Amino acid sequence: MAILYNDRLTERDRIHVDIEDRAYQFGDGIYEVIRVYEGRPFCLSEHIQRFERSAEEIRLQLPYGRKRLEGFLQELIAKNRLKDGTVYLQASRGAAPRSHPFPDGARPVIIAYTQEAPRPLQFLEQGIQATLTKDIRWLRCDIKTLNLLGAVLAKQYAVERGCQEAILHRDGRVTEGSATNVFLVKDGILYTHPANHLILHGITRAVTIEAAKEEGIPCREEAFTTDSLFRADELFVTGTTTEISPVISIDGRKVNKGTPGPITRKLQQAFEKRI
Repeated sequence: MAILYNDRLTERDRIHVDIEDRAYQFGDGIYEVIRVYEGRPFCLSEHIQRFERSAEEIRLQLPYGRKRLEGFLQELIAKNRLKDGTVYLQASRGAAPRSHPFPDGARPVIIAYTQEAPRPLQFLEQGIQATLTKDIRWLRCDIKTLNLLGAVLAKQYAVERGCQEAILHRDGRVTEGSATNVFLVKDGILYTHPANHLILHGITRAVTIEAAKEEGIPCREEAFTTDSLFRADELFVTGTTTEISPVISIDGRKVNKGTPGPITRKLQQAFEKRI
């Protein structure tokens, strides 16, 4: 399998990660996951734009610009003959003797690889089960950094309870999922947490909001409570790999009738058209 290493495509077994790479020792880096459908990356420009924003927020100077990076990723997809799957893209601040401050002279390292991954058709059709847990992550969730331990622990919490996702909250206010954005439907109105520092500004989230507007579904970007989840008419999560997945239960309690609702279905159809 070919991978992108800085500015060249090479085989995976021909590169190594330095033991003092700051991604490895500090989580000092950023990443993106890009969905590929029928050999074409979905919302590639939007993902790269967010990648650049994350780099700016942590003051990491990328070694080359957007167009060149997009070209490398397109080449990588073609080289690996990827039809349906994902591209993982990462940039670290580079390798340097271990010390907390930004190192002088360190050169950023970019790595990207592809992975085959089928669409989650079962979850899209039947829905997923979720659990509630506290949001213990840091306060800059809008930056897509490598610091994912909080999300890892939340996802494991869900898995151990037989669930596919953990819905996070701060002081009773729902933020997002461990790896998704959360949407609630009540009385025909769509609600989701505002795109501030407490959530990741999801690409699929943005596509969903745009689709809702086109379909005439009112959408309000405002926080809602955990209690609201159990009074919702519909609930779903969005993400690059989860697309628009209905949530049919939380901690064993059904959301409404425990089946995907009509607005969720309508948005899924709109998303399918974009694919």
